[in-house]
Amino acid sequence: MLGSTYGTLTTNSRHARAVACGQAPGPAVHVHSRHAPGGTAEGMDDVDDVDVSGRPLHSEVPDLDRFFHPESVALIGASDADGRPHTGITRQLLAWAERVGARLHPVHPSRPAVFGIPCVASVAALPEPVDLAVLLVRDPLPVIEELDGSKAKFAVAFASGFAETGPEGAAAQARLAAAARGAGLRLLGPNTNLNAFETFRDDLEGPAIALITQSGHQGRPVFTLQELGIRLSHWAPTGNEADLEAADFISYFAARPEVGAIALYAEGLKDGRGFLLAADRAARAKVPVVAVKVGRTETGARTAASHTGKLTGSDAVVDAAMRQFGVIRVDGLDELQDTAALLARARPPRAEGVVVYSISGGTGAHFADLATAAGLPLPILSAEKQTELHQWIPGDLSVANPVDNGGHPVGDWRGRKIIDAILADPAVGVLICPITGPFPPMSDKLAQDLVDAAEQTDKLVCVVWGSPVGTEDAYRTTLLGSSRVATFRTFANCIGAVRAYLGHHRFTASYRSPFDDAPRTPSPSLRKARDLLRPGGRLSEHAAKQLLRAYGIRVPREQLVTSAAAAVRAAALVGYPVVMKASAPQLAHKTELGLVRLGLTSASQVRDTYRELTDIARYEGVELDGVLVCQMVGGGVEMVVGMSHDDLFGPTVTVGIGGVLVEVLQDAAVRIPPFGEDQARAMLAELRGRALLDGVRGAPPADVDALVEVVLRVQRMALELGDHLAELDVNPLMVLERGQGAVALDALAICR
Repeated sequence: MLGSTYGTLTTNSRHARAVACGQAPGPAVHVHSRHAPGGTAEGMDDVDDVDVSGRPLHSEVPDLDRFFHPESVALIGASDADGRPHTGITRQLLAWAERVGARLHPVHPSRPAVFGIPCVASVAALPEPVDLAVLLVRDPLPVIEELDGSKAKFAVAFASGFAETGPEGAAAQARLAAAARGAGLRLLGPNTNLNAFETFRDDLEGPAIALITQSGHQGRPVFTLQELGIRLSHWAPTGNEADLEAADFISYFAARPEVGAIALYAEGLKDGRGFLLAADRAARAKVPVVAVKVGRTETGARTAASHTGKLTGSDAVVDAAMRQFGVIRVDGLDELQDTAALLARARPPRAEGVVVYSISGGTGAHFADLATAAGLPLPILSAEKQTELHQWIPGDLSVANPVDNGGHPVGDWRGRKIIDAILADPAVGVLICPITGPFPPMSDKLAQDLVDAAEQTDKLVCVVWGSPVGTEDAYRTTLLGSSRVATFRTFANCIGAVRAYLGHHRFTASYRSPFDDAPRTPSPSLRKARDLLRPGGRLSEHAAKQLLRAYGIRVPREQLVTSAAAAVRAAALVGYPVVMKASAPQLAHKTELGLVRLGLTSASQVRDTYRELTDIARYEGVELDGVLVCQMVGGGVEMVVGMSHDDLFGPTVTVGIGGVLVEVLQDAAVRIPPFGEDQARAMLAELRGRALLDGVRGAPPADVDALVEVVLRVQRMALELGDHLAELDVNPLMVLERGQGAVALDALAICR
């Protein structure tokens, strides 16, 4: 076990290894007091809700009850004039207010009444304080300012022409947000739709989907799930998010008892830490969040000098953030609706085994191929279970999994017996029946038997109805009429939703919030480390390694020398064979310039190499601060560990397969601090080259514990120095044989 999930070394064995390598052991790290947001980690007064970096550990959950269920509403800019766009909106708001039991007050400077309801001329003339003000005006700023002192709780700005139009619009949006803060109200929008005030069916039962969209139109497919019998409880169209943002609604919905899943369509995230805190709330509450986040193809505007920076594009960080906090990311709106619907309504799995039940051997084999490739567990049914199934299925058909029935029985009770027998297997948690096309009466009887069985079990029953028509009674009435059967139209969406379902429950079963254990107190390493930083500059390899030493990360024995004679003396002290490298802050990658020499075994080689390296540097115009004479370390797995800075989430930590081919292999995993040991190990599990650490072709297993500890120590650096370091790159980190530790052979650090 590691001494601490955030990088503390406490074990005697690690202490002994560090001393044996001529290096002081790492400092103990304590995690008690907290510091004010936006400040540095030293000299700050204690505050209860920020970590050592000054970032919040808790977020306020807005009380949105009066937004979705107001008692009084002001509709500013109401109209009933023929042909005016606001007339339809006014009609919609009047109907909505009647449904929710709200008193609606139309506001118009010149109309005495709208749709027979008396108008008031201005906000100041409202007969009572309102919970919600809906602004149907071109310029909402004066109205927001007029609402100051009215005790309004919420406002919705429908108008466009703000941040989506460029810098001038962004400045106008900032003024609007400031006015809302000054008025003491929460603002939705601008550039939003009024989807929150749609007609929601109230005749549907069971857990509901709560919907959040930045684009109103993109939420339509999820909203129309109501027509398939799936309940929707809320729709929050966040628009430009000048104030209220997706994270606020995630936090609110996660605490609503009727919400079974949250469906999110996001074009951008307003605040990275706020999003993580909201996702954390949902994970604690075990409420699944399914998200479409556009922008997968963005490469990001950052120009990165380090390997770590080049491995960490903006979307890779978003992807990692969602995975880290259990947000299920999907690509299509069809996936969003299918996955959210399944997760909202399905009970927790009793087992993870998936059985495919089919009337066609070809269909079963095809589906099983796709499901297995997607990582779904398809266990072989026991011999006893197969014998039981063969009571009702001909003996020449395979029932191992997939179960091929050769044609579902139509005229008697055998079909239901088969399904019940499969569901009774304790290893089975999910039964999936792909029906590629209607084949009455067989498909009708099969659908009814599946529905009847689903009503009697707490296990998940899924059906893929592959008919392109979708008007068949077996589909429209039998399958969609059941809240216990999850029905899909495509193999891919079914497999993706079931994978998300199993993964969500696996994730939440062991979830522990990283914010609970995040460090609040600076470590003793911080003061020494900050003395090494050079704001706006790049550290030499020697200085970067000193930075690593300050945080207890093992580096080779080495000396920085400025003469050939000193190099010979240093080699004798370090011990042959040695490595020699040119050292200068501007040398990001020395190998390309021929400024690294390996395996030197004699004083004459060291003397000659010193002269060669300085000559090359002089020719290349590189001003050296010296030449490093280093202990040569080999015989391990080359990894890369580092940190970079993301514009949205701040410091990020990366681990991957390292060495000279690091950018070619592009095999890396990313996490956002704070995270614990479990996430550090999960990062390694994501690597395509993970097997290298287990030992291949006779190589011994590598010291994975030591690698995990380096990741956690770099995370501690990210937390404490992340606002001062732009990039840190440890490559290669040589992970030695199990029990031998890990050594940072090279390092690059760029200060902000």
